[in-house]
Amino acid sequence: MGSITIRNLDDDVKRRLRVRAAEHGRSMEEEARDILRQVVGQPNTPRNLGQAIHARFAAVGGIDLPPTNFAEAGGIDLPQPKRSEMRPTPNFG
Repeated sequence: MGSITIRNLDDDVKRRLRVRAAEHGRSMEEEARDILRQVVGQPNTPRNLGQAIHARFAAVGGIDLPPTNFAEAGGIDLPQPKRSEMRPTPNFG
């Protein structure tokens, strides 16, 4: 197994790592290993917004969206506004 040394670590980061390690009942070194294992161990697959939304709602069974092709869904009726006569074109000259 390899080992690394981390230099110039902020005191606040080190303090939070120490507190987190104590909360989990392990050494700072083991806590850092676990954090690295969790973060680096996951595949880095870039996601677009649609994939991110899908992943967010997948745990609750997803969501049903209305159809985007209204002709396939039987169509929809929209009210037609009444049209009026065109106004005369303004003269800017």
